[in-house]
Amino acid sequence: MTTRLPDWLARRADLMPDAPALIAGELRWSFADLHRAANAAAARLRGFEVEAGQRVASLMGSNPGFVALLHAMPRVGTSCVPLNTRLTPPELVWQIGHCRAPLVLYDQAHAATIEQIRAQLPAVRFELWRPFVDRAELEAAPESSRLIELEAIQSIIYTSGTTGNPKGAMISYANHWWSANASALNLGLLPNDCWLAILPLFHVGGMSILMRSVIYGQKVVLLERFDAGAANRLIDSEGVTIVSVVATTLQRMLEERGQRAYPSHLRCMLLGGGPAPRPLLEACAARALPVVQTYGMTETASQAVTLAPADALRKLGSAGKPLLPLELRIDAPPLQAGEILLRGPMVCAGYVDDPEATAAAIRDGWLHTGDIGRLDEEGYLYLLDRRSDLIISGGENIYPAELEAALLAHPGVAEAGVVGVPDQEWGQVPVAFVVARQPAQVESLLAELPNFLFERLARYKLPRRYFVASELPRTASGKLRRNVLRRQLEKGIV
Repeated sequence: MTTRLPDWLARRADLMPDAPALIAGELRWSFADLHRAANAAAARLRGFEVEAGQRVASLMGSNPGFVALLHAMPRVGTSCVPLNTRLTPPELVWQIGHCRAPLVLYDQAHAATIEQIRAQLPAVRFELWRPFVDRAELEAAPESSRLIELEAIQSIIYTSGTTGNPKGAMISYANHWWSANASALNLGLLPNDCWLAILPLFHVGGMSILMRSVIYGQKVVLLERFDAGAANRLIDSEGVTIVSVVATTLQRMLEERGQRAYPSHLRCMLLGGGPAPRPLLEACAARALPVVQTYGMTETASQAVTLAPADALRKLGSAGKPLLPLELRIDAPPLQAGEILLRGPMVCAGYVDDPEATAAAIRDGWLHTGDIGRLDEEGYLYLLDRRSDLIISGGENIYPAELEAALLAHPGVAEAGVVGVPDQEWGQVPVAFVVARQPAQVESLLAELPNFLFERLARYKLPRRYFVASELPRTASGKLRRNVLRRQLEKGIV
């Protein structure tokens, strides 16, 4: 049975046409404006001879043009394949070919990249996606909203590829609908809520903000490129109440903010992207900054587990409990660490054109996340690490995130990454990469770290070697790419 709902944006434009929907720099669109932009975007898509059921790839920054395109997709019946703008040309060619998109839309900022790949995809049509600055185009666009089929695929989002080739998770409108409702049941909705979008829109964490905006009738403030100072200023000036961040962006915002307090209207900073370093959480608690940890992934349309705001300090370090109606269990005895399994309507149907990967990940309705966590006596989740990053040394499990948190507790360490390397005696041993806050003091930092960690960690967990880096490789969403660190070690380029 197919379930259909009215077009979410069209309904918002009807209910609250003059309410602010999107702020991006000087641009300010009401819900009526955004609705007209979506109509104009749908008309453009039809002009490119796009047919219902096809996939349309996009290589764009976080700008209003992409927002209009996203909301135009259900009006044409197409699925969006948002491409990571940080990918190399070979990676882009692979993903476009893998998803079989007949059309790729791009903005002017990525025109040079498109020229590098165009000849390798002769069967694909490439079109420049112009900004929506012509008011006449918006006014003349025909009405094109129609019922949304919840089971239809809204987007194909490729996983960040921290291990192996990326897989295209098929996210349905139902996944977004349930995710939005589950988040609202946990965080609540206030009439003045405003979400600051600083995560890339090609990432599920950024895209989900846009979907929630039209479901909730909530204003979104869009920051095209992350800048800590700009993010802090927008929180102050635009009445931002909710921000989605990862640990690295939050740390930079705190450093830029200095001792200035955040305004009282900021009621929640959703912190995701992996285990949060405890020193960062403690620094936020000391400032009374309302940071709420969350755990989610592309395959769950963003949030899956989120700490309730009331538990933010009582359960410091926990990602909380599963959002209703999601189920969660740990593949291990009670209170012990094991793989996190999830089941519910936010979980995607699988991976595009990859039945083997789908069958391996989703078994008996349960998504096997590959993440390691544990539940405490009250059922609160504590995220430990990725299963693929687990280091087994002499039969002991070592979680890199635990070592990274310990390293980040040192005032001289700005970033930290830990990976396992083969060892004849122990099987594997951990090695650490650090970014120094003061590059001129690297030698003294390296001399201090062994004793610093010796007081905080069991001996078998201590890194055997330390490497200094100017920066650490990360995905677009801010996740540490430990596989890149391992390859650097293998190739001797450290």
